[in-house]
Amino acid sequence: MKISKLICAICLAAVLSSCSSSKENLTYFSNLSPEQTSGTIEGGSYEITIIPDDELVITVTSLTPEASAPFNTPATAISNRSEKSLVTQQQALQTYIVDQNGFISMPIIGKIKAAGLTTTQLCQQITDKVAQSVIDPYVRVQLLNYRVNVLGEVKTPGAITVVKERYSILDAIAEAGDLTPYGRRENVLLIREENGQRVYHRLNLNDAAILSSPYYYLRQNDVVYVEPNNVLKSNSRYSQDNGYKLSVISTIVSAASVIASLAIALIAK
Repeated sequence: MKISKLICAICLAAVLSSCSSSKENLTYFSNLSPEQTSGTIEGGSYEITIIPDDELVITVTSLTPEASAPFNTPATAISNRSEKSLVTQQQALQTYIVDQNGFISMPIIGKIKAAGLTTTQLCQQITDKVAQSVIDPYVRVQLLNYRVNVLGEVKTPGAITVVKERYSILDAIAEAGDLTPYGRRENVLLIREENGQRVYHRLNLNDAAILSSPYYYLRQNDVVYVEPNNVLKSNSRYSQDNGYKLSVISTIVSAASVIASLAIALIAK
């Protein structure tokens, strides 16, 4: 029995002492010289292009509410009145779904092409049409279903509802609680829908060049996946392998103990 306990102790010590480790670069933008205290990095465009199935909130207002009201859905027109209740404000949030051909249909204006435009461009087109019958109209276009998904080695993975158009991959990572020490900062995967196809790009958070990348700013339905680094992979494989080995050793030790007990019993007779 003493031998059995000794064998088990040796196995346990081997498991605890042999966790793999390796050096990983955990620094963002590590190629920026620490001696350089300031500098300039060009940024890209962050404006989002509208695509089919997008949900838009469009409101038309002016100094003369009676003139602009017909360009809104009935509930939105009610919200322009002075007596606003909470229920009325909630009902006022009427949305337009971009159809598969890229169009939306608005009161008075009728069908208008939205897909392929930014919200700024669509806003200008609607403003031009409304201005034909309303003095100084104000049009607001907002994308309602802007969501991105952050998966993998971050502290709180999941879907993020974005409330602004200027939203970068760093914003998404920050909202997900930052990368864990096991996340690969040099090889973050971005999956995006472009022209009806899913394309992917790999981004290096250790490189300051990401700040000027065309994929620095995210779009609706983007998926950001942070892969586990070699440390986590090695530890995972090691845990699985050694779990199996420890199970086998335990079985052998148990069998040996049973055989030894039987042998002792036979000798004693």
